Amino acid sequence: MASLYRHKWPTILKEDQITLRPLRLRDRSAWLAVRKLNRAWLSQWEATSPISHENKNLPSYFEMVNYHRGEGRSGRSLTLAIWFEKNLIGQITLGGISYGAYRGAHIGYWIDERYANKGITTKAVRRLTQYGFEELGLHRIEINLRPENAASKRVAEKAGYVFEGLRPRYLHIDGAWRDHLCYVKENPRI
Repeated sequence: MASLYRHKWPTILKEDQITLRPLRLRDRSAWLAVRKLNRAWLSQWEATSPISHENKNLPSYFEMVNYHRGEGRSGRSLTLAIWFEKNLIGQITLGGISYGAYRGAHIGYWIDERYANKGITTKAVRRLTQYGFEELGLHRIEINLRPENAASKRVAEKAGYVFEGLRPRYLHIDGAWRDHLCYVKENPRI
């Protein structure tokens, strides 16, 4: 790892009334409730597997939390719950963290529909981007989003990400390979 690498786990980030922190086992009820409430809202944007039986064997909440903890400790991926005041309202991930000649990652997120279009997701993206650049010394972070997801496009643009290009059939989402727009932000210090 390069000398700029200063990742600490658990990672807890704050911005105004927003706190980004790893899910805990005791967050299960809040996480399940917000996911259930937003099932229809999120289904059109959720990653799926092209192998149908994998979609039926999803990990339990506890398995998911333990997996994210391991990835967080290793510094490979940081998955954090988005808390607004005392409410769990979403999740954000700085994933695919790579060092060496690339020094990059990608950000993905979801938000409770009741908190959409309030600037909260943009603040979360900005704060996690700042962490990636300043604490991890990353050079480049991407946000890949569906062309029809106008709200996510606004988040990327307001967070200072620049459109780089189209990625045809990039990810398997909602049961099919979907095109994505790639937005990028580069670290001005590196």
